[in-house]
Parts: sequence; structure tokens; C-alpha cells
Amino acid sequence: MRLAMTAELPDDPDAAVALQNRLREQVDRSDPRPPRFETVAGLDSAYDEQGNVVAAVVVLDAATLEPVDTATARGTTEFPYIPGLLAFRELPTVIAALEKLGTTPDLLICDGQGLAHPRRFGLACHLGLLTGVPTMGVAKSVWGNASEPRDQRGSVSDILLDDEVVGRAVRTQPGVKPVFVSVGHRISLDTACETTLALAPRYRQPETTRRADHLCRTLLRENA
Repeated sequence: MRLAMTAELPDDPDAAVALQNRLREQVDRSDPRPPRFETVAGLDSAYDEQGNVVAAVVVLDAATLEPVDTATARGTTEFPYIPGLLAFRELPTVIAALEKLGTTPDLLICDGQGLAHPRRFGLACHLGLLTGVPTMGVAKSVWGNASEPRDQRGSVSDILLDDEVVGRAVRTQPGVKPVFVSVGHRISLDTACETTLALAPRYRQPETTRRADHLCRTLLRENA
């Protein structure tokens, strides 16, 4: 898979913030025409205490949820842990994994935030611009304020930051905590929520995220 633009990867936090502020104006919050995703990819990263990083990309058939392609990469990070700048710890290794893919997925799903971010430019937005592929974030924790959705599968509530809707809490399974969905790039929030539900028929998280997370954990154990 080839990137649509060259990745800028500053190692200075101030430069990273400036880059987010500059790039966020390019984010497209609308659907491709039409929004049909035949293949969907989950991306995830994991770290150990020594700064080693592993990244995994798992591509699934959107209809059957069967694997189509996988790619992994290993690396190290020295970028400090700063809320709002976590993308800069993950991007180098995630990009390396994406470049190993033999196919270009129709949709990328990040285990993290998109517009639900203090500068409206989380990892999903960044990767969407870098790849040119529709991208969304499905996070396990909320960034912003959201009321608890009703207990039925498919129930949602808005995520607000500074009185702006930046995502939705989505109940994928009854009696289970919601996930937190936000736009990354080239997708609408409605489509992102519908896709999340379609990819989570049995568990809280989408199958894309579950499989990428499992592969990351396996790689990290192998590094130990």
C-alpha cells in the first residue's frame, strides 16, 4: 500500500502540535460516493516498557469478516507520552506496517480517536490524510463528554467538546460499555457508526480492532 502524501514526523512536541493545527483543515467529514467498503482494515499498536513498538494491520472482507491480508512492523519510540500527541508515538511503526500491505483497503479503522481530539486531529484523521483512504476512529475511552446510550444494541449518544459534536458513543452489545466513534477522514459520522455496528456482530469492539489487537499482543510477547 502506498501513502498519498509524505509523512512528517516531528520529534518535538511543539512542532507536532503545529502540524496537527495545520493539517486539520484538510480533513473531509463527508462520505465517498457511494460509501461502499468491500474491504476494511483494523490498525493497532502496542508498547513495552523499553520503548519497543509493534504495529499490526488486519484486512477483512466486510461482508464475511474473513481475513484478506495482514501486515506487521516493529520499531522503537522516543516521542514522549503526551495526551493529544499519541499519534506521533504510533505513526512511524503503523506506516511501516501499512506499506507492507499487498492490498489497499477501502476503509481504515483505528483503535483511537479522530475528530474527538482537543485539536480535532487524532490518529484517525492523520492516517486518513496520509493514506487518502476513508478512515475512522473507534476508541475504548471517550475524549469529551457523552451521556450513556440506552442499553439496546445500536443506541447512540453524542460526544461533545466545547459544545461541538465530535463523535458518538455507540452501544454495540446490550449490557456492555459503548465504544466511541469519530470521523477520521473521507467518511461521515453516520456512516462510521453504521459501519461500527456492522463490524461488531458479537463483541463490544469491531472485528477489525479485535484481530489487530490480538496480533499486536502476540508480537509483543514474541519481543519479550
